[in-house]
Parts: sequence; C-alpha cells; structure tokens
Amino acid sequence: MSREDISTPRRTKEIIQRHGFSFKKSLGQNFLIDQNILAKIIEAAGLDKSKGALEIGPGIGALTEKLAQQAGKVTAVEIDQRLLPILEEVLEPYPHVEVVHGDVLKLNLRELFERQFADVSGVSVVANLPYYVTTPILMKLLEEGLPLEHIVVMIQKEVAERMAASPGGKEYGSLSIAVQYYSEPELVCIVPHTVFIPQPNVESAVIRLSVRKEPPVSVEDEDFFFDVVHASFVQRRKTIANNLKSRFFPKEGRERLEQLLAEAGIEPSRRAETLSLQEYAVLSNVFFSAGLKP
Repeated sequence: MSREDISTPRRTKEIIQRHGFSFKKSLGQNFLIDQNILAKIIEAAGLDKSKGALEIGPGIGALTEKLAQQAGKVTAVEIDQRLLPILEEVLEPYPHVEVVHGDVLKLNLRELFERQFADVSGVSVVANLPYYVTTPILMKLLEEGLPLEHIVVMIQKEVAERMAASPGGKEYGSLSIAVQYYSEPELVCIVPHTVFIPQPNVESAVIRLSVRKEPPVSVEDEDFFFDVVHASFVQRRKTIANNLKSRFFPKEGRERLEQLLAEAGIEPSRRAETLSLQEYAVLSNVFFSAGLKP
C-alpha cells in the first residue's frame, strides 16, 4: 500500500484539513477510508485499460484514484463545487480522468457517454453513492438504456437487500422487481460504518448490478407493467386482489378482476410479495390485453 493513497485515514484527513473542507450533511458526504473495501469494489467492476468507468460523487478522489489505475478512461460527476480544486490537485497524475461538475440526475447521460466514452469497449458505473438519492440515480441509469456493463455501488445495506431480494420475503417489493427487470443484482459485501469519515448511522453494502441486454420477460407495455407492480404493493398487508381492485376496478365488482387473475394463473388471495417477476409480466399482459388503461 502506497503512503500516498488518498483513501488512507491519514491522507484523507490531511487533504480535508489543508483545503479547509467541511462535510455537508445535505449532500450525504461520507468518504471511504478502507483499502480492502475499495479493492472489492474495483474487483467487482471487472475493469481494464480497454474499458471506461463513470463515477458519481467522487468526494476527494479515493475511489477515483483506484479507477484511474485500472480503467482506460474515467469520468467523475461531482455536484459539490468545493471539491473541484481538491480533485484537480489529487488526480493531476491521471490525464485520462475528467471531472464533470453537475448533478447526475439533471445531466443528459446519453450525451455524456457519447462524448466521454467513444473510444472504450465497455463502460461501468462505479460509485459510493449518496444514500439520500440512491434509488433515483440507479433507476435513471437503468431506465435510460445506457450502454452499461455493470453498476457497482456502495449503498445503504437495507436498500441493497431489497434490490437483490427474492419473492416471498419482507425485503421483496416493487424496487426488487424494477432492478431485476433491468439487471442481475448480486451483493458483493457488507460494509461497517467505521470505514467512513464521517461515519454514517447505517450499515452499507456493495452491490453489483450486471445490466441486462434484454429484460428477462416480455411485456406488452413497460409503463403499464410497472403501474401494475406498484399498484400490487400499495398496501402490503392486503391481498393482491384487494390492491388491484382499488387501482383498476374501483367502481366494479370483483368478478372481472378474479376472471383476469384466473387467466393469469394467480390466486386472488396471494400477497404481492409472493409473485415473481415472470408472474407480474403475465398479469400485466393479461390486464393490458383486456383494455385496462395505465
């Protein structure tokens, strides 16, 4: 381990103090100071010099530095203007790293990919995400159909478990289905709060989403599919029939609903968390073919 690694506690504190940097709670800033966790993140991303990496929220560049040593091109998007001079200084040895000042939720990512990653064979997102915007960022990355291989991110442990959950458990919900529609999630490791400055109040986890080239199921209408999924989970204690009746048949009796559920091969008494991704696809297609509107 080089004494100069940004991610060591000593170097992190020295950089922060020298630049007079103060953490903004509103931006969810927690800097990683553990070599082993960084190594696991990098390994999970499967990068080499022919590939590119997009980092979101580089902080003072601990992960950025490791990405620069592995990938042929690194682009880091940072929302906090105060960090730009720090990043310019610490990443000076890496000319193939570019820092973009902006909010990733507002950026045109397709345009950014075309501009930054035209000369690489594949791109992965690798990041220690601010926990308060984890889900919006991940769903933007997945929904926009970007040419991504993997998304390897540090997020809140509870959210990672929900993304990777299988049908039947309390963690399984609409987020699990959405993430698994677009990718194959795999928990890489659990991360204690002690490896950050400042320490967050929650446990974290590294998750790898291997982005699918095609969804694993065929749906007639994607927006309608997700509408059916969300409606099914509105009140978890209710049966799927009761949730779907409230959303799609508010003024009708149960007869038509139960007929469509039977057509989809789903018992009305089941709860939303027991249905697989495949069953939701069949259900939404039956509803869509019956002329129900989003």
